[in-house]
Amino acid sequence: MTLKNYLVVMLTLSAICWGIFFFIATLVDPLTTNWLGFLLFYASLFAALSGSIALLGFFVRFIVRKKDLAFNLVRTAFRQSFLLSLFIISLLILKSQNLFNGLNLALLIIIFTIAELFLGSFKKSHNPKN
Repeated sequence: MTLKNYLVVMLTLSAICWGIFFFIATLVDPLTTNWLGFLLFYASLFAALSGSIALLGFFVRFIVRKKDLAFNLVRTAFRQSFLLSLFIISLLILKSQNLFNGLNLALLIIIFTIAELFLGSFKKSHNPKN
């Protein structure tokens, strides 16, 4: 897949995911829904955020780091968008359960920082082409 095709597909899928998210957000009543409604809400928001942040992260990296391979920029942007989206969803779930406080925020930041450092170093040290 070429870079142009990847960008077109990601942009299209992100737009579709945002449409699905807004559709679900208008249908789901948080006061009366069951766990499936919340699952659909958070899953659609996660997919929409992941795609949008991946595109934004790729474009920022592409402008700043012009000499790196596009494949490496896409891989890094997608990994970090996945983690950042998961972080945001985790914060929203904590907030919805009235568990959001400074300690939980600090713990989540530490957990996701360790996960990013681990995943970033794991890919570099175990990739035979590097």
